[in-house]
Order: sequence, then structure tokens, then C-alpha cells
Amino acid sequence: MYPLFFSLILTRLDPERAHHLAFSAIQMLPRLGLSRAVHHFTRPRTDLSVSTLGLRFESPFGVAAGFDKDGEAVLGLGALGFGHVEVGTLTAVAQPGNPRPRLFRLIPDHAVINRMGFNNRGAAAAAPRLTRIRHVAGRPVLGINIGKSRVTAVDDAIEDYLVSTRLLAPLADYLVVNVSSPNTPGLRGLQELDRLAPLLTAVKEAAASTPLLVKIAPDLSDEEVLRISGLAVELGLDGIIATNTTLSRENLKTESAVVTAAGAGGLSGAPLAGRSLEVLTLIRSVVPGDFCVVSVGGVDTAEDVAERLAAGATLVQGYTAFLYRGPLWARRINRGLDRLRTGAR
Repeated sequence: MYPLFFSLILTRLDPERAHHLAFSAIQMLPRLGLSRAVHHFTRPRTDLSVSTLGLRFESPFGVAAGFDKDGEAVLGLGALGFGHVEVGTLTAVAQPGNPRPRLFRLIPDHAVINRMGFNNRGAAAAAPRLTRIRHVAGRPVLGINIGKSRVTAVDDAIEDYLVSTRLLAPLADYLVVNVSSPNTPGLRGLQELDRLAPLLTAVKEAAASTPLLVKIAPDLSDEEVLRISGLAVELGLDGIIATNTTLSRENLKTESAVVTAAGAGGLSGAPLAGRSLEVLTLIRSVVPGDFCVVSVGGVDTAEDVAERLAAGATLVQGYTAFLYRGPLWARRINRGLDRLRTGAR
């Protein structure tokens, strides 16, 4: 049913408007008292739980940052079967993001180009909402992803991140430092070790006991991935999220004119799968076994999730395929993992 709805209705809508309509429907689940019933239908049937970061995740599969920027649909997303929800990216200063249009479908590739630009209402506005969510029984694990405000110069980035950290770390089950979005000028430069080390050191101290992870780009060289992995271990971080969107436009099925018309921005979805898996393998080759590695990029099916777990991922996240697969996507992943787990016995 959803593929027909997508092809006949959603593809005729501006992608960002379609997202907001779907988002509103997800928000309504807890408001209508449907969360428990829906979650009974979508949750894993076998024990897929993962223990990491001092937390228990009901499913290894969660929704990546970017879908719920302000933490307004955490409970609805949990009801749909996601084991964790990473909200954000949130910034210290509220910002509208880049001008529209800024979200583009590449349907033949099951991909998306976005240049949203960290549009959000700011860390301070999100804090009361996230405080309420934190005390809801049965909620999914709550990750909070923070980034640099656009108005803040790169040289002042540490204090900017610290504003968000002080507000949000006490509310998060885990906190993520995003230094890898391509849509905020200068942000990816923070992945250079001489800038990254003091940033992560300061945020870790401010985050106190909240587990801290860093999210990196797929466009780093293999050597850079290994160096950042070593730094994360050296500084006592709890994990790495790999990867964010890519600037690459290689090997796409979509007509080049369509890709060119979409313009600048990060590419996510199926074309990212290969590089995301490569980066996961690189990270896992140099970090301790109990170090949390979250794999994201190009994940579509339960088999994709199982492949990432077999390659060393502790948890797996998705986003873009949600737009193409519809509201029962997490259920399909959980049921597929159930079958794979049962079949392996």
C-alpha cells in the first residue's frame, strides 16, 4: 500500500512538505493514546536487545539524527519500533537553516540530497520538551546530537558546543558531537585533529557522566578515519557514529540533469552503503571490542542491518529509507532480524 501512496501522492509533493505531513502523523500516535498498541505490533518478537553505553536498547536499529530535529516525535518513533531515537542536530542558537528548496529526492537511487543547514529552534527551546520525554516510561533510548551554530565562528566553536552540552547532556541517554555535516560552513574542518581534540575534551568534561560519541563524515580518507578513531579512544569517548552524508555524486542512477538541478548538499541513502560499511570496518579494526560503533548510511533491509552488526557495528541507524519504505519500516527491520536470529539457531 505505501509504495502506491508514495508514487501517487508523496512524489507530487515538495519533499520537505511531505516530511512534515508524515512527521505530524507520527506525533499524533501518543496524543491519541495509540503508542502502546502500535508498539506491540512493531517491536521485536525475539530478544534483539543490545547493551552498550550503560543502556539497554530493545532493538539494535534506531532512527538517525535529522528526522526529528527538535525532539517532537520521540515517543511516536519509539512506537513505530525504533530502539533509539537520535534527535537534532540541535544548536546553541536557534536558526532557520538554508533557504528552500533544500531537500531533493533521487528516486532511482533511493537517495536524498539535503542542505537543510541545522534548522532547529535551539537547545534551550528543546530542553523542557526533552525533560518531559526523559521521564516517560517505556520510551526509546534518547540520543541528542549537537552541532555548531551557523552564526558562530569556527574559532569560537568550543564555547558554542558547550552551551548546548550544558543544557542537553543531563537530558540525554547519550550525546553526539556532530562535526561532519556538509551544510554548515567550516564545520567539517573541526574533524582536523588539532581542532577536534580540544573540542571533544571540553565537551566530554562538560557532559560529565553522559556517554559521548562523535559523528564523522564518509568523505574522510581511510587514514583520517583511523586517526580520529584513535583519538576517540585516547580521549575516553564512548563511541563513534559513522557516517554522515557524503558530498560524492559518483555512480548514481538518477539522470545527471536532475542531480545537477538539486545542487549542493549531502547525499544520503543507498549510494552511501558501500563507503559506510568500509568506514565501519576501519573503525572496528582499531577500537576496543566494547567501544560503541554506530553504523549509518545506506541501510534499507534487515539483511543490511545484520551485515553491519556482523561487521562490528554495536548499533545501526537509518533515515533515508524511512522516506521510501514508510511508517512500518522499523517493524519490517525488527521482524526480519527476528527471522534471521531464529534461523541462525
